[in-house]
Amino acid sequence: MKEYIQSQIKASIDTKTSLLADEKLLGLIAQAAKDIIAAYRSGKKTITAGNGGSAADAQHIAAEFVSRFYFDRPALPSIALTTDTSALTAIGNDYGYEYLFSRQLEANGQKGDFYIAISTSGNSKNILKSLEVAKKMGIRTIGLTGKSGGKMKDMVDYWIGVPSDETPRIQESHILIGHILCAAVEKELFEKEYRK
Repeated sequence: MKEYIQSQIKASIDTKTSLLADEKLLGLIAQAAKDIIAAYRSGKKTITAGNGGSAADAQHIAAEFVSRFYFDRPALPSIALTTDTSALTAIGNDYGYEYLFSRQLEANGQKGDFYIAISTSGNSKNILKSLEVAKKMGIRTIGLTGKSGGKMKDMVDYWIGVPSDETPRIQESHILIGHILCAAVEKELFEKEYRK
């Protein structure tokens, strides 16, 4: 059992080491952070979505923007499209599961907002449908996926494909990237005035 646990930890470290060594991915994360900062400075918001574990990651990222990350500062507007059970069940029942996020994005998104779409495979139908809506509405997009990127990689402004094919390793890196984005935004917008 100890060896198995060690192998799981090592696999997680190896994935993050690969991420750390990928200059192109690091550059994409940095540029995405800059664009999210610009969106917030323009009075816009972030919107997040995903299925299953990626839904939990979407909610986690939105919560970090709304509440706080490293220090107390003003709240930042962020909506996770995975949290409203009435909307989710109504849309699922009336339109189909494929429309869960696109319908909410149509209702709550605005031109200039930033949408963080999460799918380990890059092929979740409801995420793909929402990305079509985001493009029509002028909403900027980040796609967090695994190594292959699926269909998402060609549909987003920033494709950040974690260098792994294993769902747990991908999800662990997705929340790391989410944390980096939150920290970078918080630091740039508020550190000088609010961090003691």
